[in-house]
This record gives sequence, structure tokens and C-alpha cells, in this order.
Amino acid sequence: MRLVALRLCLSPLPAALPPRRGMCSGGAGWQPGGGGAAAVRKITENAKKSLASLKRENPRLEPTLAIIQVHNDHLTQETHENFAKEIGLRVVNICLPEGSSKDEIVDEILRLNEDPNVQGLALDLPESLHSSKVLNAVKPEKDVDGLSDVNLGRLVRGNAYGCLVPPTACAVMELLEDLGGKTVLLVGANGVVGTALQCMLQRKGAVTVSCPWKAPQLQTKLRHADVVVVGSTKPNDVPVSWIKPGTTIISYFHDLLSEKHNYGQQNNHIAENTVGSLSIAMRMQNMVKTTERWIQSQQCRKWDLRCLKLQPLSPVPSDIEISRAQSPKAVDVLAKEIGLLTDEIEIYGQTKAKVRLSLLERLKDQPDGKYVLVAGITPTPLGEGKSTVTIGLVQALTAHLNINSFACLRQPSQGPTFGVKGGAAGGGYAQVIPMEEFNLHLTGDIHAITAANNLLAAAIDARILHENTQSDKALYNRLVPEVNGVREFSPIQLARLRRLGINKTDPGTLTEEEVRKFARLDIDPSTITWQRVVDTNDRFLRKITIGQANTEKGFVRQAQFDIAVASEIMAILALTTSLQDMKKRLGKMVVANDKKGEPVTAEDLGVTGALAVLMKDAIKPTLMQTLEGTPVFVHAGPFANIAHGNSSVLADKIALKLVGEKGFVVTEAGFGADIGMEKFFNIKCRASGLVPSVVVLVATVRALKMHGGGPNVTAGAPLKKEYTEENLQLVADGCCNLQKQIQITQLFGVPVVVALNVFKTDSPAEVDLVCKIAKQSGAFDAVPCNHWSAGGRGAVKLAQAVEKAANQKNSFQYLYNLELPIVEKIRIIAQKVYGAQDIELSPAAQSQVDRYTRQGFGNLPICMAKTHLSLSHQPERKGVPTDFILPISDVRASIGAGFIYPLVGTMSTMPGLPTRPCFYDIDLDPVTEQVKGLF
Repeated sequence: MRLVALRLCLSPLPAALPPRRGMCSGGAGWQPGGGGAAAVRKITENAKKSLASLKRENPRLEPTLAIIQVHNDHLTQETHENFAKEIGLRVVNICLPEGSSKDEIVDEILRLNEDPNVQGLALDLPESLHSSKVLNAVKPEKDVDGLSDVNLGRLVRGNAYGCLVPPTACAVMELLEDLGGKTVLLVGANGVVGTALQCMLQRKGAVTVSCPWKAPQLQTKLRHADVVVVGSTKPNDVPVSWIKPGTTIISYFHDLLSEKHNYGQQNNHIAENTVGSLSIAMRMQNMVKTTERWIQSQQCRKWDLRCLKLQPLSPVPSDIEISRAQSPKAVDVLAKEIGLLTDEIEIYGQTKAKVRLSLLERLKDQPDGKYVLVAGITPTPLGEGKSTVTIGLVQALTAHLNINSFACLRQPSQGPTFGVKGGAAGGGYAQVIPMEEFNLHLTGDIHAITAANNLLAAAIDARILHENTQSDKALYNRLVPEVNGVREFSPIQLARLRRLGINKTDPGTLTEEEVRKFARLDIDPSTITWQRVVDTNDRFLRKITIGQANTEKGFVRQAQFDIAVASEIMAILALTTSLQDMKKRLGKMVVANDKKGEPVTAEDLGVTGALAVLMKDAIKPTLMQTLEGTPVFVHAGPFANIAHGNSSVLADKIALKLVGEKGFVVTEAGFGADIGMEKFFNIKCRASGLVPSVVVLVATVRALKMHGGGPNVTAGAPLKKEYTEENLQLVADGCCNLQKQIQITQLFGVPVVVALNVFKTDSPAEVDLVCKIAKQSGAFDAVPCNHWSAGGRGAVKLAQAVEKAANQKNSFQYLYNLELPIVEKIRIIAQKVYGAQDIELSPAAQSQVDRYTRQGFGNLPICMAKTHLSLSHQPERKGVPTDFILPISDVRASIGAGFIYPLVGTMSTMPGLPTRPCFYDIDLDPVTEQVKGLF
């Protein structure tokens, strides 16, 4: 729409528009359709009603039209704002400097294209800037003027619903009716509007002729035309007499009715002011249509996902060979397929992207999908394959059943990757790809946690040193220095003053006692619980001595390093629900006690804001894909013993919005159901407020044989015949562990489906026996799975069973009430989940319980830290141990993460390297830069 040609003739208000001029005297009663002002009022009223209806259904809707100008035309702006106000729209005028280049205009268009708060975009530009490059820069779905090739192409093809028609063309058509057999001459009507008019006129039955002002036969064509539509300035050498009396002239160019082109004496019927006003009304009508389509686009739909084909080989190659053989989609393509906007992702290379939390605000009114947890039987060295089941299940749901689904996985630590376990991207034909990127660095989240953790550790020791070597006054003067003649507290220092009950803001007004209370934390070094971390298995850092340099002035103490994923900051990342929530949790982390026994926090040390800055990108989940091109979120990787062992709440929440009400989000809990699942329900679900729909319990025949009394397994040694030959009795005996894990799931009121990972050494009779016992024990279904060797196709039956189970009645409940005493909550978990007779607390554990209760932390959930290799505290006891007392050696707290963690025996938070670590097999090809040896 060429607003440059209209802006001089626009009336400021619809109600003040002049009526259409004259009546037709030359054509059998035929006249331009309707009254122009009446048409404007009708269109405005209809648009107003339509928008009001949309707002009733979407109360927070505030549709915004952005108009780009290269001049500051107050009349045009006022006219648009008046129309918009009448209808209920918001208009934003973007006034670029005169002389702006096409590239500068395109840059502004691209910015507004990606602005989620702008639903429509219009251009008020001079004719000279109406290039294809500029017009086609506007996203077709925001192109309220219908000027892009996409919208014009849809119009020409007859796709009336899918296109937006140029408002000027609509305005001209609104003024014409009964066009059948009439001859309409388009003069100087070039570009998109002229093309659109030709198309629309022909569909109305008019004989349409188009020509420029300089055409040789122009006089003849003017004499035979019933209607003349003018799209540009008439040259002086075209006399008025060429136009026959009675001809209706419609101009959408403002110069036609200047004094030197006065056609009133010819009794011609001219509509120009009305076209301009109608065009703006039509533009607003298009904006309402755009808003409606925008609302529909925000609603979750079945994804138009291009899945990647698999061609499974037999025998199955190594994981990295399978990963390399598949070509992943570009991550921006995947993001668009699942409904992410361009400004909601931050791309890292070709196959990874961070997803911004703003998505949750955009989709907050969308219903969540179904929430599925993958857990397992008590782990054995033979492995159960929870990650593989998680990936195989989503590949089956999306690539084979055409159901929206998302996998949410933990990020693996590099310690085990180079140590003994290897990668954690799934396996076989059910993997996250590229697997080397998944297992190495990813997007740097663990490095950010390491930096934040160690900054806090450094702050603790530095603060003790400075307090030990300075007077109160000197310490205070350095903490609150005078800068450029001004002395003031920082915001975090003001917060500390308020916590101390000191309601002062002027540093010079504190008393000596107040200065001392503010400046000294009086940390008791023997109570420091905050350790430094590194993401490497390094056993020689389990106990170290720090402060041995002369510069530390004799402040020496014993300390230790933990592996990075054991940091409380990792647990916080996994449980936080927003940036504000993360910052609050970081500030609440207790790092030690003072000499009076009161907790000292990161907030007291003044480091909360800095920690949040280091974590500002890590809080965003990382988007990747499976071998079959279905989406995966990789985010957070907390330990499953001293922490809860689940991926992040934020990844789950975002995924649940993206899949839509009928979709599925599948996430995994670490270790067996007695540990990872119990913590998922009692800790993670409390933090997120989400309710799980189904639990998938993973088992293997081989692992069940070990629980039934099978011989021990040595890493690297061939399996004994008990595991490679049919042995129904051993399988039946081992199913006691499977039955116990089903019973634990039932404590929480969630349906359970057993997924049996099938190996080639499993006999059909063994597989049938496990499935039969599982169903008899209360499982909704039990399904053999072959996704490791066949990809998603091998888990289709599992996916169908999960879909059915998700529709069952769900009576989810927590295992215990948070208001119960700490010891009672521990006892409930020990007895109901592990099967213990009772618990026994050491004096140190009881002392810690009393301290945490006194400090106000008694209402936190419990995160049991015990061996994952048995339901009991003794790793060698397989199956379902009974008649045992669970010993609690110590009780610690992660206050920022929000749980108390009792220690059952000793817990190592720094793994060591074996005799032959995985790094012996890992290498880099210097020519291709490909990683070798990961598995």
C-alpha cells in the first residue's frame, strides 16, 4: 500500500470523512458501491468486534502494529492512532531519519520481525524505497499490507485465507460493485497493488486493461473504459478530454485531484479521499486478521517435524560410528519446527542452541503435555539403559507415532567420560547427537558452575584472612570505601544491614558496635562445608591443605575438592524456576557457621550477584536432537546421591509447553527408582509443582539375574554362562527387585510401565517371564524393547503403552509431609522405600539435625545419600534386603537447593581414575578434527 500517495488526503477520524462524490449518469444506473464513509465505519466496527472477541478469549492480548517511516508525518501518525484506538489496537511509529538507506530500513524490519510483542508490520515509505529487497524483508505473517511476494503469490493462486491483500486494493474494490462485463482501465498502477487489483478485478468478472501513461493507445483505452483506476501522477500531456463523461475514476494517488487536474466539469465520479481512509481501515482489518493468526500460531500444534531416517546395521556399530553416520539437522531448523521463535534461541555452532526463558512467558497460558519419568531397578555393573530407553521412547513417539515429544536429559560430567563410565548420550540407535558434543563441554554450563563455585570458595578464605589481619575500622573502610568523594553501601550490603536490624543507609552514621556487626562474619573455619570443585576425576584432591604460602600469614586449613557436578550450585540449577529464583537460592547457600553457631551464607559474603552473573547463560536449557531428529533438552547434571539426580525443572517446564496438551515430555531419574525416582517426586516435583503422568521402569534380564543371585561381574571380563544362557529360575528370583521398585512407584499413586531392554542373549521365555511377573505385580503394562538395535521403531509398543497409561487415573501424592520432624521424614523413606526396620543416627548426625532444626531448616525435604547398588546401605546385598537398620552417619544441608541430605555411610564426592581410564582410547584426528574413542 503506497501510503506516500495517500497521506495528504487522509481525514483524521472515520466519522469526519466526506461522502463519496457524485452519482454515475453514464451507465444504466451502475454506481460505485456503498457510501465511502459508511464503508469505513462498517469495516472499523467489524474489526472492533472481532478484536474484542479475541481479547475476551485472551485477556492479556495487546496486539501491536509497527509502522516504519522515513519521515515524521504527524498527520499520518495521528490518523493511524485514531483508527487503532477506535478498534482497540496499539500502534508504534518507527521514524527513521530521512535519507535512510534500504539496508538500514531492512535492518529495522528484521528487528521488528523477531520482536514477539509486534504482531503486524507496515511500511510508510517513498516509492523509491519500494524495492523487492525491502518489501520481502517483512515476514509474510506480519505483512499487514500484503506487499511481500509470498502474500501476492497466495493471492494470485487463489489462497484467499492464507494471504493478506494490500489494503489499497481492498479499498478500491470496496468502492466498486456489479463489475461483470465492465471495462476497468488501470493506468500507472504498477507494483504489488496494481497486480493485486488486476487479479481481484478479473475474479469479479471485469474486463481488465492495464497500461502506463505513455502507452500509444492510451486515448482509445480511456474512451472505452467504464472505470479508470489511477495509481500514479497524470502527465500534463494527457488532456482531460480523453476521458469520456460519466466515467468513474478511482485514484489511490494523492496528486490526481490537484487544481490543474479538476475533473468536476466532466461529470466524472472521483473517489480519492475515500480510498485513503478506506485503505487505513482495511489495514487495521488486516491487522486484526494477523492478530488472530498470531494467536493460532502461539497455540501448540502437531509439529511439522522432518524426522531423520535410520538404516540400522547388524551387528550394531559403536555409538560414535552410529552418531557420525547420521547428519543432524541445523539446530535453527529444529527450533523452528517445534515452535521456537528466532529470538528465543542462542545458537552454539550448528547443532546446539540455548533456549531463552522468555518462552515461558510467551506460552504461559498453554496447557502442559504429559510428564513421563524413566527410572530403573537397582543398578548393577551390567547396566539397565535408562538413557537409551528415554531416547528410544521419544524417537518412537515422534518419529513413528507422530506425537509431539521431548526428551530432557542431564548433562554428563567429563570426569566419568574420561574415567570409567564413558559417555551418557544413550546408545546404539537411540542416542543424542552429535554424541561427542553432548559429552564434551556442551555449552559450558559445568564450567560456569565451576567458576561460580570456586569464586565463592575463594571469597570464604579471603574473608577469614582479612578479618584475622585487620581492625574493625580498617576492615569497614575497605568494605565501604570512598569513591570519587562519595561513600555508600552497595545494594547487597544494604540488604545485609537490614538482616542485621540496622536501618541506616549512610556509612558514616553506624556506631562502633554496628560497624563490627556489619564488617565481621566471624566464620568458624572448622565448620566450613563449601569445597572447591573441578570436573575431573582426581583422587588426590580428596583431601588437601590450603594456605601454605607466606602471603596467607599462617592461615592453613585442611580442605578438599569435589567433582563439579557435586556442587550445590548444580543442584540449584536443576531445581530453579526462574532467574530471580536462582539468584535467591544462590544467596541462601550456607557455607559455614560463625563462632556463635549461626549460619553464614553467600549473601553474607556479598557474592550473590556475581554468582548470578556467572550463571546467567547456564540457566538456559540446551537444545539438541536424537538420531531421528526429535528434540532433546540437555540441562543440569546433579549427583544422584548427595543431590537429587534429575535434569532441570526449567527444561521440563519449557518442553511441556512446547509439546502441547497431547504431547509427552520424557525425563530420567538417576540410579534406581528407590533413589532417583523418590527424589524426583519428593524434591523436584515439590520445586516445580508438576505432576507426573507415568513412570517407565527399566529392567534387563541380565541385571535381574544378578539380583537373583547370579555371580559377580568384573569389568572387561567375559560374562559367565548364567548371563548368556537361559536360566528361568535365576530370572524369577531376581524379579523380586523389580517387584519392589513397582511397589515403591505405587506409593506415589502413578501408573508404571515396565520397559524390558532386550539383549540378543535373552531367550523368549525369559522375556515373557519378566513381563508376566511385572504385570502380576501391578505394572500397567510390561513391554520388551529393541530400540538399541532398531531405533524408535523398536520402542513403538512401549510408546503405545505409555500413551495408554498416561490416560489412566492418576492419584499422585508425596511420600511425607514437610512439616514432620527431620528424623521422622528420614525414617519414612528408610522403612517405606528401602524396607529397613528402622534408622540409627550417630551422635554427630543427631547434633546436626538439632542444629538445622534450631536454624529453621527443619521443613525441607530429605535427599538420602546412600549407595545406589542396593536397597540397603550394603552394596553387596542384591535383590530385596530385609531385617536391616539403616545407619545415618551424618546429616548435611543444601539450603540454597532446598534439601537436607543424610549420609548413609561414607559418600565420595570426588571419583578417582581406574588403572586403565577411558582416556587411553580417546584421540583426535588432526586432519578431520574428529574425536575418536568415545563410547
